[in-house]
Amino acid sequence: MASEKEKAAVKIQDVPVVDLSNPDEDLVARAVVKVSQEWGIFKVVNHGIPKELMRRLKEVGTEFFELPDKDKEVVARPATSTNIEGYNRNTYKNEEGIQTWADHLFHTIWPPSRINYRFWPKHSPDYREVNEEYAKEIKKLSEKIMGWLSEGLGLHREALKEGLGGETVEYMMKVIFYPPCPGLDLLYGAPPHTDLNGITFLIANEVHGLQAFKDNKWIDVEYDDSVIIVIIADQIKRMSNGKYKSGEHRATMDTVKTRISWPVFAEPNLDHVVGPLPELVTGDDDNAPKFKPFVYREYKYRKLKRLPL
Repeated sequence: MASEKEKAAVKIQDVPVVDLSNPDEDLVARAVVKVSQEWGIFKVVNHGIPKELMRRLKEVGTEFFELPDKDKEVVARPATSTNIEGYNRNTYKNEEGIQTWADHLFHTIWPPSRINYRFWPKHSPDYREVNEEYAKEIKKLSEKIMGWLSEGLGLHREALKEGLGGETVEYMMKVIFYPPCPGLDLLYGAPPHTDLNGITFLIANEVHGLQAFKDNKWIDVEYDDSVIIVIIADQIKRMSNGKYKSGEHRATMDTVKTRISWPVFAEPNLDHVVGPLPELVTGDDDNAPKFKPFVYREYKYRKLKRLPL
């Protein structure tokens, strides 16, 4: 990744938008493939997920973070847990002096066999219903986009889904609360990074703050309540043998307003091995494997510890 000095400027433009309602599915598929190759981050509109469901998801999530601390702690991540599920407050400073500050609520939303309702907030009778319905809708959207990306590689529609683990693919909800912060020097909600999962789907409240890195510039990602932001993550980049880009991004904070986002991460089971798809790897130099296969658990550990991959 580029250094912070190289990334200082923000170019005020936007990331590509793909309209999924276009009746020419081949045209839509080609557009998704193109932006995944060139950007690794894009927006989709007319995606089929009801706007009212998205509104309700944001409503029950916002209500959770308005609770007193003692009520949020009911679903807190245990201090000794090796699992990320639950509520926690995150502050971190890296070697460049960049500090992050955000509250997180993680919980698995798919498949049902992997859900632990212990970490689902109980403050609203609608929380479970809304999240379960949203999980079904996001899974459908995810599989549609992965299908187009698979065919863009010249493979059958299920190739990337199978590479991530097929029906064992897990969907993790992460609600992120970025408090307002008047002193923004070297402070981010999330520092520059690529997601380590397969593909991410993000919605947010009306406070902007997501930025994408492209052509040596940071670009503000604009959105409204009808948009879903799609971020290609490390495992699709690795399965495609580098043909798709893992979108680098960061989250900034506002001086007076609270920003909340709802990314959903589609990822392999921790014991699943992910690497370049065999159909894409041949003996010639152009198609030699560019990435080493890893058990996902080990990949996560090594990336978070900044070890060689």
